[in-house]
Amino acid sequence: MLARPPERRGEAGEPCGCDRHPQLRIALWLLWLAVALGLALFAGHGLGQVVAPVTVDLTPKQLTPRVWYVQGDAGTVSLRNQGFMSNAGFVVADDAVVVFDALGTPALGEALLAQIRRITDKPVRRVVVSHYHADHFYGLQAFKAAGAEVIAHRAVRDYLATEAPALRLAERRQSLAPWVTDSMRIVPPDRYVDGDASFRLGGLDFRLYSAGPAHTPEDLMMLVEQEGVLFAGDLVFAGRLPFVGDADTRAWLAALEQLAARSPRIVVTGHGPASTDARRDLALTRDYLMFLRSEMGRAVDEMLEFDEAYARTDWSRFAALPAFDAANRRNAYNVYLSMQREALGGAAGRR
Repeated sequence: MLARPPERRGEAGEPCGCDRHPQLRIALWLLWLAVALGLALFAGHGLGQVVAPVTVDLTPKQLTPRVWYVQGDAGTVSLRNQGFMSNAGFVVADDAVVVFDALGTPALGEALLAQIRRITDKPVRRVVVSHYHADHFYGLQAFKAAGAEVIAHRAVRDYLATEAPALRLAERRQSLAPWVTDSMRIVPPDRYVDGDASFRLGGLDFRLYSAGPAHTPEDLMMLVEQEGVLFAGDLVFAGRLPFVGDADTRAWLAALEQLAARSPRIVVTGHGPASTDARRDLALTRDYLMFLRSEMGRAVDEMLEFDEAYARTDWSRFAALPAFDAANRRNAYNVYLSMQREALGGAAGRR
């Protein structure tokens, strides 16, 4: 039931004169009603918060009779894409749904769950998270509220013990408000896997492959055996510049070879369109990583400062890709540092 709006007061606490002007009184009432209804409409379903509605297109793309995915924007996170710049997928088994990744805001998680419910009324039993970068797991709140079990690699536990998750969340509350608000919380996994694992659900066999440390220490892929679909997470980028960050690029290249050797019929990338030709469509990620390692490795061998090395490098092969301006310099710098560590015999890059 809507409460009566507070009495409107003028300056110095004097009545505003609404009783003497019925039209003004009606206008104020309608304005208050519009605000109240607007807040009700914007309240996140099951999130207990007031958020902006998701207006980006999350229409699922069907890959097989049982497998769908949603494809995010090709760029970096922005208010324009409302944080929808990564992929997620779901598998409708005989009596349950398995989701891979949960997108980058609680509101997007709710929107993805709503799309799933348009296709099936079967419950979402499990959510497998490829890695704990914000654009892949901030939507978990919606699925936890729906009763799903969250599965991730054991290395996530180490990451959650650092200050990095809180720092990233604080940044997202600024850069993605009002889709990430103070009520957004970090959802930890319910179950950790250490190495490869498998489970059977609803007549389908799911294989989890540990690929880290590569893009992150906790990289997980998921193969739906009967469908021949491999969810690769951010091991594979398509249609935009890969985000390298503090990755172990040497191990990442090895993981790409292992992925291709599995010969999946379809690969769902972490960013960009799904692939029906794994070896062909791994080329962008593989070639970019190899180029970074070659150029930055040569600079380390020649003992060049990073700024000089970056300036002399011909980036034209990749400069037209979405996210180049936002990510390339940081990618190159982190690979430069990791190549220094490799030259000294230390560990390769981490997060």
